[in-house]
Amino acid sequence: MVGVMRRTAALLMVITLFSKVIGFAREISLSYFYGASNISDAYYIALTIPDVIFSFIILGIATGFIPMYTKIENKSGVIESHKFTSNLINILTIFSLFLVIVVEMFSLQLVKIFASGFDEETMLLASNFTKVTVLGIFFTGIIYILNGFLQINKNFIVPALFGFVYNFFIILSIFLSYKYDLILLSVGSVAALFFQLLLLLFFTRKNGFKYTLSLDFKNKHVIQMMKLSIPLILGVSVNQINILINKTLASQVAIGGISALNYADRINSFILTIIVMSISTAIYPSLSKAAEEKKIQNFKRIIFESIGAINILIIPAATGLMIFSAPIVTLLFGRGAFDAEAISLTSQALFFYSIGMLGIGLREILSKAFYSHQDTKTPMMNAVIGVLINIILSFVFSKYLGIGGLALATSISAFVTTGLLFYSLRRKFGSLDSKKAAISLIKILIASILMGGISKFTYSYLILEYNNSIVLLFSMVVATLIYLTLIYILKVEEFYTLINLIRGKMKRA
Repeated sequence: MVGVMRRTAALLMVITLFSKVIGFAREISLSYFYGASNISDAYYIALTIPDVIFSFIILGIATGFIPMYTKIENKSGVIESHKFTSNLINILTIFSLFLVIVVEMFSLQLVKIFASGFDEETMLLASNFTKVTVLGIFFTGIIYILNGFLQINKNFIVPALFGFVYNFFIILSIFLSYKYDLILLSVGSVAALFFQLLLLLFFTRKNGFKYTLSLDFKNKHVIQMMKLSIPLILGVSVNQINILINKTLASQVAIGGISALNYADRINSFILTIIVMSISTAIYPSLSKAAEEKKIQNFKRIIFESIGAINILIIPAATGLMIFSAPIVTLLFGRGAFDAEAISLTSQALFFYSIGMLGIGLREILSKAFYSHQDTKTPMMNAVIGVLINIILSFVFSKYLGIGGLALATSISAFVTTGLLFYSLRRKFGSLDSKKAAISLIKILIASILMGGISKFTYSYLILEYNNSIVLLFSMVVATLIYLTLIYILKVEEFYTLINLIRGKMKRA
């Protein structure tokens, strides 16, 4: 990652951090008023159904959009690239209308597929929620495309800020639903997406985007992008099958099981989004440009440095989440309707999810490497393998570990698929200086394990005398100081990169 991208990624991390803090306020609000109950389960299923049905299309298109837009702009100019973007938006809107009609007609049947363990009352509630949340599909597709447009134009900050808007409306809807009517829970998610889109339209216009009413299903660029996206769409759709099975199994394991998985995933993804998504978002346009210009060495350098950044930040974070899973869940959610059983379920899921954080983070970076070369087949085949492993392990582990088994299956499959992507990347582009990366990884692991042991001892000693929240926060501070000291002593190269980044002395490429 070159200097500009480093600074961009760092700024994105800061913005995403604050956005995620507000996001946690959203989850805390939901857990306070509804705990891990049939209502929260119904709400999460209502959010999952439109996401599963639509995301396999939109994620495939959105990922293919950036390299295709860059190609069109380089060869045909800005006007043609804007026309392509408008045409794509119009096609997605028509497709969204079709999906909304289908879901409105068969919402109850879809709930039965996604959560077979629900009782009749919860199924009806989830069905009513879904009829509202599915309307957000109209806005989701356009949001993805316009976010991509801003990223191409090096405007990463505005999309990152939209998390504040989304979380504000969700928190408001949770409060209003508890006070007035449950249906307002689902209304809030649609309102949040609508206002996100309004803001995006304003900022994309400021960045020069000119929308047109063009509609051409046979446009050569759309057809080419769809061909490019087919493997990715298949890969994502297979992953959605995995989500479907996990939700179904969770609904059968325990009441509140779906909610427990979601709460744990929110904590886990808090770290992943701040670090991984900030880095991958910042590097993707540059990776696509390096691929288009066939600058392989620059391409490999971006990947290598991104992997280093992921390792030095994710490994200690995952270690901390595993060691303090129960205290963290108690601190964040342990109040209101969130009882001891909900804490136990959620902390189990968090522990096992945290095992796979590194695998998930590296997989995101490696997938972007293939997408930038318009190779969607390799990640697709990788996703299929990962989902098959996940499904098999989910059935096995859930029998013995319950909710924790579902999370462990996800973690194991993430490491397997990451290993396969590394192998494919090496075959396609040659060595990424693996020996150097391995030495750095070992040092980071040693520092993280020692950090974890000392901070756990500190927590266990102090918890006998002081409040859980104070002791946990103090232990985290101790852990951070120990980790920074150890990686400095062990001379981990990525540490000096971070120090330079903080000092603002990064050189421009």
